[in-house]
Amino acid sequence: MIKAILFDMDGVLIEAKEWHYEALNRALKLFGYEISRYDHLITYDGLPTRRKLEMLSAEHSLPRELHEFINEMKQRYTMELVHTHCKPRFVHEYALSSLKKRGYGLAVASNSIRNTVEVMMSYACLDQYLDLMLSNEDVQHAKPHPDIYQKAMRHFGLEPQQCLIVEDNEKGIAAAQASGAHYMVVKDVADVNLDNIDRHIRLAEGGKNA
Repeated sequence: MIKAILFDMDGVLIEAKEWHYEALNRALKLFGYEISRYDHLITYDGLPTRRKLEMLSAEHSLPRELHEFINEMKQRYTMELVHTHCKPRFVHEYALSSLKKRGYGLAVASNSIRNTVEVMMSYACLDQYLDLMLSNEDVQHAKPHPDIYQKAMRHFGLEPQQCLIVEDNEKGIAAAQASGAHYMVVKDVADVNLDNIDRHIRLAEGGKNA
């Protein structure tokens, strides 16, 4: 029996993947670096900013002494985009409010930093339905490690088979699989609607993932 739904944020509840890409490249370009869209989608999508910077240092000689400043600027540019573009979506408010009324535990578990998670959930008017918001600052290992989902399960006092995870990218799907929970894969935020979630709950309770 599914008792909690655990949502990724970027690409699931918020169409923010492009914002993160744009903000990081804007910060990197201050020093003559850039991530191509292909590399972003294939290699970097879903990873925390600090992990991306470590990879750029290892593979493209980005000076590590620039990490803190680039990360700070990236977060600042991201917030500018959030303040401009992050707005409520009725389909998500309806889905989460309906699930909440039915008694499901609801959480967001994101590889973003805590401030980004809290601001985006507030702007999207989804924070009022969530029992828990977790960021990459709340675990030792970010996705693709399962730590963040395991922490959410412990918060609810549930076993993996009692939880449904909603994810959209390779890193997050790997984390969901490693956690042992049921999972639902979406292509974009439009797929996160009540009918689709209900269908996956039924599949999970029938012993299947889809």
